[in-house]
Amino acid sequence: MDSSVVFKLACFVFACVVVSSAPKAEAEIQCGQVVRYLTPCISYVSNGGTVPAECCSGIKSLYSLAQTTADRQSVCKCLKQAVSGVPYTAFNLGLAAGLPNKCGVNIPYKISPSTDCSNVK
Repeated sequence: MDSSVVFKLACFVFACVVVSSAPKAEAEIQCGQVVRYLTPCISYVSNGGTVPAECCSGIKSLYSLAQTTADRQSVCKCLKQAVSGVPYTAFNLGLAAGLPNKCGVNIPYKISPSTDCSNVK
């Protein structure tokens, strides 16, 4: 599978990861930041194996940065846009969906490309 496709899928999954913290007014997290934090996860989402420590570090950093509802919704929208129209397999989606748990981040919702970002609180 093309690494850009896998990266986009990974980005979507991590958008879901950042969707649980406390509210503020306007989004401060930019798509470029999200990409930088999640790039180390591409190899795992592509091929499986061991989750790189840098991947978990990026997930945890992104999770802690998304302190407001606006931040979390912004990240979600950015990542959904990145994966729209990109083909991926159930294998890749499963690996990406399992990353929060593997990295010790608990999120109270299912990671899915059908996540409605407007419902992210």
